[in-house]
Amino acid sequence: MTNDILTLLSQHRSIRQFTDQPLTDSEVTTLVTAAQHAATSTFAQQYSIISITDPAIKHELGNITGHHWLEKSGHYFILVADQHRNLEIAQKAHADTTILRSFDKFLASTFDVAIATEAIVTAGESMGLGSTIMGSILNNTQRLIELLNLPELTFPLLGIAIGHPAEQPDLKPRLPQPLMHFSNQYAQPKDFDSQLATYDTHISDYYAHRNSHLKKITFSQHIVQELGRDPKLRAELIQVIKQQGFNVE
Repeated sequence: MTNDILTLLSQHRSIRQFTDQPLTDSEVTTLVTAAQHAATSTFAQQYSIISITDPAIKHELGNITGHHWLEKSGHYFILVADQHRNLEIAQKAHADTTILRSFDKFLASTFDVAIATEAIVTAGESMGLGSTIMGSILNNTQRLIELLNLPELTFPLLGIAIGHPAEQPDLKPRLPQPLMHFSNQYAQPKDFDSQLATYDTHISDYYAHRNSHLKKITFSQHIVQELGRDPKLRAELIQVIKQQGFNVE
């Protein structure tokens, strides 16, 4: 079975090279509207979107993420977990606000951000745009909070560099479904090792023959390489989340 939406979803690529054409105000509004109509936990709409248009802030984001190519995107969004707005509503009603600081509500904000982010990406692709979701904004959240003047009960979670693509990367193969889709209970298949070996071969071939940034690595090696990152990177995340007023212990 296929249709335009399924084709769009199955052809997703991360785009890191953009033309010089900025997004129009109408395009930005369309993307934000798409995010607003995505699912949201208990209809509490526990997130906010910040458009970064100041070149100086974009440059600082390049420093934080280590990816200065984001400065050349047609637009940049930062999605923020946000219980502050609902805090203000509750305080005006003299309601108990304790739950807004809970780990449960922080997770709910995180879910809302993730769903809204995917809505922006998918809507953008339907408009001929390309994007990359950037978790690397978490490399220095304290600095980012200062840059964005974020109040209590907010926390920046994801960035989106989006614009008109100046590249068309090869489609990256995904895991075989038997390795990540189970029935009723978590149960890796008995032929896990052989399926993983086959997938490692596919990924190795992909990296060796794609149209840019060639390298020699399998999926298994990629996972192990990811574990080799500096453990001090983002070590302060929990503390900064607590400083923003969330009880995440």
